[in-house]
Formats: sequence, C-alpha cells, structure tokens
Amino acid sequence: MNTKISLAAMTLCFSAIAFSQEEKSTNPLTISGYAETYFQYDANNPDNNSRPGFIYSHNRNNEVSLNLGFVKANYETENVRANLAIAAGSYMNANYAVEPGVLKNIYEANVSFKVAKNHNLWLTAGIMPSHIGYESAVGADCFTLTRSIMAENSPYFEAGAKITYISPSGQWELTGLYLNGWQRIQKVDGNTTPSFGHQIVYRPSSNFSINSSSFLGNDKADNVRQKRYFHDLYFDYDITTKVKVLAGFDIGWEQDAPQSDDYNKWYGTSIMAQLMATDKLNFAVRGEYYQDKKGVIISSGNPNGFETYGFSLNADYKITSNLMWRTEIKNYSSKDDIFAKNTAEVSNNSFSIVTALAIKF
Repeated sequence: MNTKISLAAMTLCFSAIAFSQEEKSTNPLTISGYAETYFQYDANNPDNNSRPGFIYSHNRNNEVSLNLGFVKANYETENVRANLAIAAGSYMNANYAVEPGVLKNIYEANVSFKVAKNHNLWLTAGIMPSHIGYESAVGADCFTLTRSIMAENSPYFEAGAKITYISPSGQWELTGLYLNGWQRIQKVDGNTTPSFGHQIVYRPSSNFSINSSSFLGNDKADNVRQKRYFHDLYFDYDITTKVKVLAGFDIGWEQDAPQSDDYNKWYGTSIMAQLMATDKLNFAVRGEYYQDKKGVIISSGNPNGFETYGFSLNADYKITSNLMWRTEIKNYSSKDDIFAKNTAEVSNNSFSIVTALAIKF
C-alpha cells in the first residue's frame, strides 16, 4: 500500500523520465513505456539500505535502482477501451508484496465499454490506478520526484469495477466503485465483504479543479472485521501558465476492534507548488504533515504514535522532450525517534537526497 528526492553533499542521483506522447492514428492499439531510475542518499545511512517503512516509492538507499519501469498496451475505439501494463522495480516490490505470483508484476489490466450511446458513461473492470489522491506512481506526472506521506499511505492502485459519467460540458466527473479492498488485487483470505468508493471531480474552469474521493469497507478477514472510512479532498489550481499549486487533505477512521463503537483516526495534509522557470527547467516545493496516533496505517512503535512533518525542494531539467533529470532534497522531522540509523540508534530526523532519470516512450 495504498494513492507517492534528495541530494546530499557528494551524492549523485540519476532518474530518467521520458515523456513520449504519440499522436493518435487509425490503429486502435498503442504500445508505450516508462522507466525511472534513481540514486538516493539517506543521511542516517540505515544498515538495511532502505528508507523508513512508511515509504513505498523510491525506498532504496545508497544504490542505483529502478523505481518503476513498465511496458503498456492500450486499445481504444469509440466504444471500447483496454489497458495492460507489465512492470518491475522497487516500487512494485514494496507495493505488491502481498500479491501472489504473477500479480506482483501487473501494473494495470482493465477493460472498459461505453454503456450509453448518447452519454459519456463508461463501465470499467480490472486492475486500475487509484481514484484517491493527486500523486501517481508515475513520477513524470507529479510535481516532485518522490511522493508525499499521504500518497505513500493511501492506495496507489485498486482492483474492482467502476462506473464513470462525464457531463457534456466536461465540468463534472462522477464515479462509483466496487473494490476488492484497500490497495488489493486479491482479497484478504477470509474476507467476503465488498468495499466501495466514490469520486467527484468538478472543473469550473480550465485552470481549476476540486476532487472528492472516498473508501468505505473492511480490509481484514471477516472474523476480525474493522470498518474503515476514508476521505481525500484536494484542489488543483494553475495560478498562471508558469505557476501551479496542488493542496490536499486526507482523513480516515477505523474501528478500534471488531464490533466496537470506538474509532481510531488518522489524517494528513500536503501542499505543493511548481514554477516552470523555462521551457526546460522546473522547480517545485512541498510541505506536509501526517498524524496516526493509533498506528492504523503507520505503526511507529511509540506510545505517541506517528506524527511527522516533511519539507522538500525539487528541480527538474528536460534533457530532451521525453527525458528528464530530477533532483530532490527532503527532510522529515518526527515527534519521536523513529528513524533507524546505521547503528542501534534512532533519530527524530531523516534527511535525504535523491536524483533520477525518467523517460516515457
């Protein structure tokens, strides 16, 4: 799990981002791909060469690694759409760890058909990108190289079925979802209950949108069922053609125990801004906060639970139209000592630098 960039003194990070936009042709089948490699330096230098346990993307330290690479086939006609993407990388290893067999490498696999001839109404089933949050697994589509704590700890992907309606004006997009669980392809053994979600997107103008998404369900076996309710709210605003802002807030509740009337709460918020300085050079900044006192999503092992602030600076340089070099400097500051160091010690601070190359083709 689920909806997520540092460079220290003598650290070099290489991440390749290639954005290849192919023009539509009469052929309904399109083959594309993506690859993002990175090198990361964590000042705590943990012995296991891994970033903190709540990090699932760009989570390897002190090594050149592939975060995400996939090859995708897309089929699209007027009434039918289909996507199949096979992937590998440290992102896949971390996020798909509980999935069995070949499901560990299925980034996307879904089929859609148009339900109504005269309305933009589609039914989709399969493995899909998450409907929650404004950060995806594809770094090239995000303001910053790494993902926020919010994105890392809400679903990146989901499996199930959804029905989506887009109004004739394009201002409203309404989606209802039936899901296998909280970032699950295969259901938890012993779980016979469905999960549900919604998404409402309102675009009053070409430079502003607001999104509301939810998850309702149980992600455990029936005999230990704990209801979970989660909501994500964010807005996307292009202040000018060169300055963009994204801001979001997540909040969730889960039953303290089966059949309990008491609920444990967690929440997070982040805001990020991007400045397109030139046609080739972009800068971005992110501030964030996440609290999970009862360890529902992030277990810290401390009586006070998890409470962390984060701040990052990002720079992107387009080497070519489809290849980008990215670098991010990031710092986490926690209320308690939760970050492992290269000794038996722990720290309340985590400073990292990561650089990457990303390419879409």
